[in-house]
Amino acid sequence: MRLFSAILVTLALSGAILWMWSSNPQVRSLLLQIAAPSKIQTLEIRYSAQGLMEMHKRELLKDAKHTFLKPTLQFHPYLLMEVKYSKTTDRTGEGIILWSLIDGEMVINTNTWEKTHGFSDCLSAHADKHDFKIINALAQYGGAMDRNALSQHLNVDDNVLDVWIDNCRRKSLIVQKGNIYRLHLEEPKMRVLPETKLMQWLVTKSSVKIDRIAKRFNIYQIENLAKNAFGNDFAIRKTTEVFLPVYNIVIQNPDGSQMTSYWNALNGKRLSPIYDLQ
Repeated sequence: MRLFSAILVTLALSGAILWMWSSNPQVRSLLLQIAAPSKIQTLEIRYSAQGLMEMHKRELLKDAKHTFLKPTLQFHPYLLMEVKYSKTTDRTGEGIILWSLIDGEMVINTNTWEKTHGFSDCLSAHADKHDFKIINALAQYGGAMDRNALSQHLNVDDNVLDVWIDNCRRKSLIVQKGNIYRLHLEEPKMRVLPETKLMQWLVTKSSVKIDRIAKRFNIYQIENLAKNAFGNDFAIRKTTEVFLPVYNIVIQNPDGSQMTSYWNALNGKRLSPIYDLQ
């Protein structure tokens, strides 16, 4: 009887925690902070908010009626992967990939913060390794191919190719115009080496009172996507969650509204507002 009562209490507590997790963002944030490690690894802050505000004052403040409010610092989650892959037929490449857990794109170069474009769509569509055979083939040939060229490139039976194409079309990863298949993206950038040009050091920072942006994608999703995208010779040796420090610089407009821009504290460049950070 006591065991049965204990089970009922455990189930009730679990249900209450689950309800609070799903319905109360403040409770969710508190639980995440409790479970979070005491220290995190971040890319180094090299620019101050005040320095960026002064440097870009003319760009950000249209006139004297527009004023700066107090900036804030947030930390955006990324997955750092130590990887190896076939660089050429007789040479193995080893390197590091930095992949955003918010927008789902890979960083190509940390100096410029150039990113890929298209992997986020693949994550949302749950693209598998067969989808990537089509995607990678199209990316290799400028984003579009006719059916005959696609068939010759992939060298598979017509029935198999039809299934792969239909799956990609159903997931809105490609579109067909007549006999031409193309990636369903504006200016896709997916044909890249699985390696980030990372020329900055990681530093360790206390996680106490750090404002961390919630992840949109989990580590497993990124790992699985990378394996599907980069093929059988691609292997992940180690993964580490790291963070990018980002300033939120807020402008008070004359009509009472506010405009927020986001600035990379590592390289001092403005981030494109391609997703809602709030």
